[in-house]
Amino acid sequence: MNKRQVFLGLLLASAFVCIWGSVEETEEDNRELPTILIALLVRNKAHTLPMFLSYLEQQDYPKHRIAFWLRCDHSNDDSIDVLQQWLEHTGELYHGVNYALEPDELSYINESSPYEWPASRFKQLISLKEEAFGYARDIWADFVFFLDADVFLTSKEALKTLTRLRLPIVAPMLLSESLYSNFWCGMTEEYYYKRTDEYKEIYHSKKLGSFPVPMVHTAVMVDMNYRGTRNLTFDRHKLLEMQRSRGQEPLYEGPADDIIVFAISANSSGIPLHICNDINFGYILQPLEPGDTLDNDIQQLVNIRSLMVTDLGAVPPELDYFRELVKKPEKSKLSLDRIFMINLKRRPERREKMERLFEELGIEAEYFEAVDGKELTEERLQEMGVGFLPGYEDPYHHRAMTMGEIGCFLSHYSIWVTMVRKDLKEVLILEDDIRFEPYFRHNAVRVVNQARSVGQYDLIYFGRKRLKEESEPWVTDADSLVHAGYSYWTLGYVLSLEGALKLLAAKPLEKLIPVDEFLPLMFNRHPNETWKEAFPKRNLVALSAAPLLLYPIHYTGDSGYISDTEDSEQINVAESDEGEARLKSDREQVFAQNEVEPEGVVDQQQPKLGESLTKSHQEL
Repeated sequence: MNKRQVFLGLLLASAFVCIWGSVEETEEDNRELPTILIALLVRNKAHTLPMFLSYLEQQDYPKHRIAFWLRCDHSNDDSIDVLQQWLEHTGELYHGVNYALEPDELSYINESSPYEWPASRFKQLISLKEEAFGYARDIWADFVFFLDADVFLTSKEALKTLTRLRLPIVAPMLLSESLYSNFWCGMTEEYYYKRTDEYKEIYHSKKLGSFPVPMVHTAVMVDMNYRGTRNLTFDRHKLLEMQRSRGQEPLYEGPADDIIVFAISANSSGIPLHICNDINFGYILQPLEPGDTLDNDIQQLVNIRSLMVTDLGAVPPELDYFRELVKKPEKSKLSLDRIFMINLKRRPERREKMERLFEELGIEAEYFEAVDGKELTEERLQEMGVGFLPGYEDPYHHRAMTMGEIGCFLSHYSIWVTMVRKDLKEVLILEDDIRFEPYFRHNAVRVVNQARSVGQYDLIYFGRKRLKEESEPWVTDADSLVHAGYSYWTLGYVLSLEGALKLLAAKPLEKLIPVDEFLPLMFNRHPNETWKEAFPKRNLVALSAAPLLLYPIHYTGDSGYISDTEDSEQINVAESDEGEARLKSDREQVFAQNEVEPEGVVDQQQPKLGESLTKSHQEL
C-alpha cells in the first residue's frame, strides 16, 4: 500500500522557492521584488518537466531576482536530460543555479515501483527538504516556496500574488482532473484527511480569498520573517524535540511523513496555514499508487491539458526548445465510423477551442457546418417543406420554436441524412460547447463496446440533462449503461445507422419540434401524450452512459454563456405568457437517490496509522 496516498502529496518531484528582500513593488522599479530561489528535487518527471519549467519561466517576475537549487537522483527516465537542456538554454538568465544531478542510483532498496515509498525514500526526501529549508534560512530568504514538479502554475501572476498576501504560510489552490487539490479543510485527531463542506466551497470558488486550513502541501509558500518559522520542520525527531523543549502535550505520535510533520510543527509554533483561491493559479496531478504505471501519469497529463483548454481557451505554450518533447495522443475515431462536431460558421472561436480539445485528447473529428437560424426565413422554411407540430409550445417558456432551435434541428437532421447516404454504421455527434470528462477516450470506447455486446441499440447519450425522477434501469450485463429516461440536450450522442433510419422515417420536418424534445418522443419516454400521437412509431432504442462523459461548458447565467437557440427570433405562432420560463441550458437535474456509484467504491473504515489512505477517502 502506498504511504503517499495516506498523506496526500509526498513528492515524486519538488521545488523549493526562496525569496529575499522586500515585497514592496512599484511599476518603475522591479528591484524591490523579492529574490527567489527555486530548488528542485526531481525523480522520474521527464514528462511533466517541460510544462513545469516553461510555466515557471513565464512567470511575470524578473529573472535576475530568481535563483535555483536543483537536485535529481534515482531517476530512470530522461529527467536529467530535460534538466540539462533547460540549464543550457536558461540557466544564465537567472541570478544563479546550484545543481547536482546523480544518474547512478536508479531505485531504492526494496522498491517494487517508482511510485512506492519505502522508508529509505522518506528518509532521503525529508533530509533534502530540511537541507533546502536550512539553505533558505542561511541566506536570509524572506520567503521560501515549496513547489512540486507535478504542479503547473499557469497564472503568470502566481508568485506576485502569493508574496503580496504576507501570510506566514499560504498555498495557491490548484485544480486537478477531479476534486483532489493541495489542501485539506479538515484533519482527524489521528492526522488523517477529514471531509468537510467547506472544501468544495473553496475548490469550486464559491467563496474567494485566503482561508485558514489544517494542511497544505505540494505548493507552499512560507514567510521566513514571521516569528516562529525557525521551528518549522519536516523531520519528526526535530518536531518532538521542539515539543518536549516547550513542554507541549500531547506529543506528536504520527508517522514520519514530511507534510504531516510540517503541518503539526506549524500548529505547535502557533503559525496558521492558509489556502488562497483569489485567482486560478494552476493545476496539479494526483499521486499514483504503487501498482500504477507511467501511462497512468501520462493520461492524467492528457486530462489536465484538456482541462486547461476548457478553462483557459488553450494550453499555455511550452518553451520553444521543449515543444518537441511534448507528446500528444494519436488521433482516434473511438472505434466509430465518423465523429462530427456541429459548429456555426460565425462562431469560429468555438470551433478553434474544440479543435484544440480534439488535439489534446487525440480525437479525429470532422467539422460539420451548422444551419444558422439567423439566415433562415419563413419563406425559406416553406421552400424546404418544413412544417410545425400543431399546438407545440416550449414547455417552460410557453412560446413557439425559435429560428435557432430550427437551425439546430436541421443541423442534426443533416447528419442523419449523411449517415444514410454514406452508409455510416455508427457516428458520434458533438456540439461545440462541451466539457469532456477525464479519461473520455477510454470510457467512450468502453461504453460503445458494451452497447454493441448487449444487443441492438440506436442511440447512446454521452451527455444529457435528466428531467424526471424516474427509473432508469441498468442495461443487462453492462456496468456503464442505463436505459435513458426523459432527457434534454444533444451535447453528444452516438447514433447507429438503424437509429438514423428510424428518426428519418418519422418525417420530423413535417411536424417540427426541438431536437431534444423529438429524441425522447422517439424512444417513448416523453411525458406529453398529445405530441406522442404525432409520432406513432416510437421504437428508438436509447441508452445513456452512466456516469455521463460530457457536460456543457456554460450554463444559464454563467460568465461567457451564449445560446444561439434560445436567444434568437421566434417563428410567427401565437404565444402564451403563462408560467415561469426555464431555459433548457439551466444546470442538469440531479436526482440523488438514483446517482450511479462508481464500481467497487464502498464505505471503508478509517485506516489506522501507517496504513494507506485509499482514493475513496480523498476528494477525488
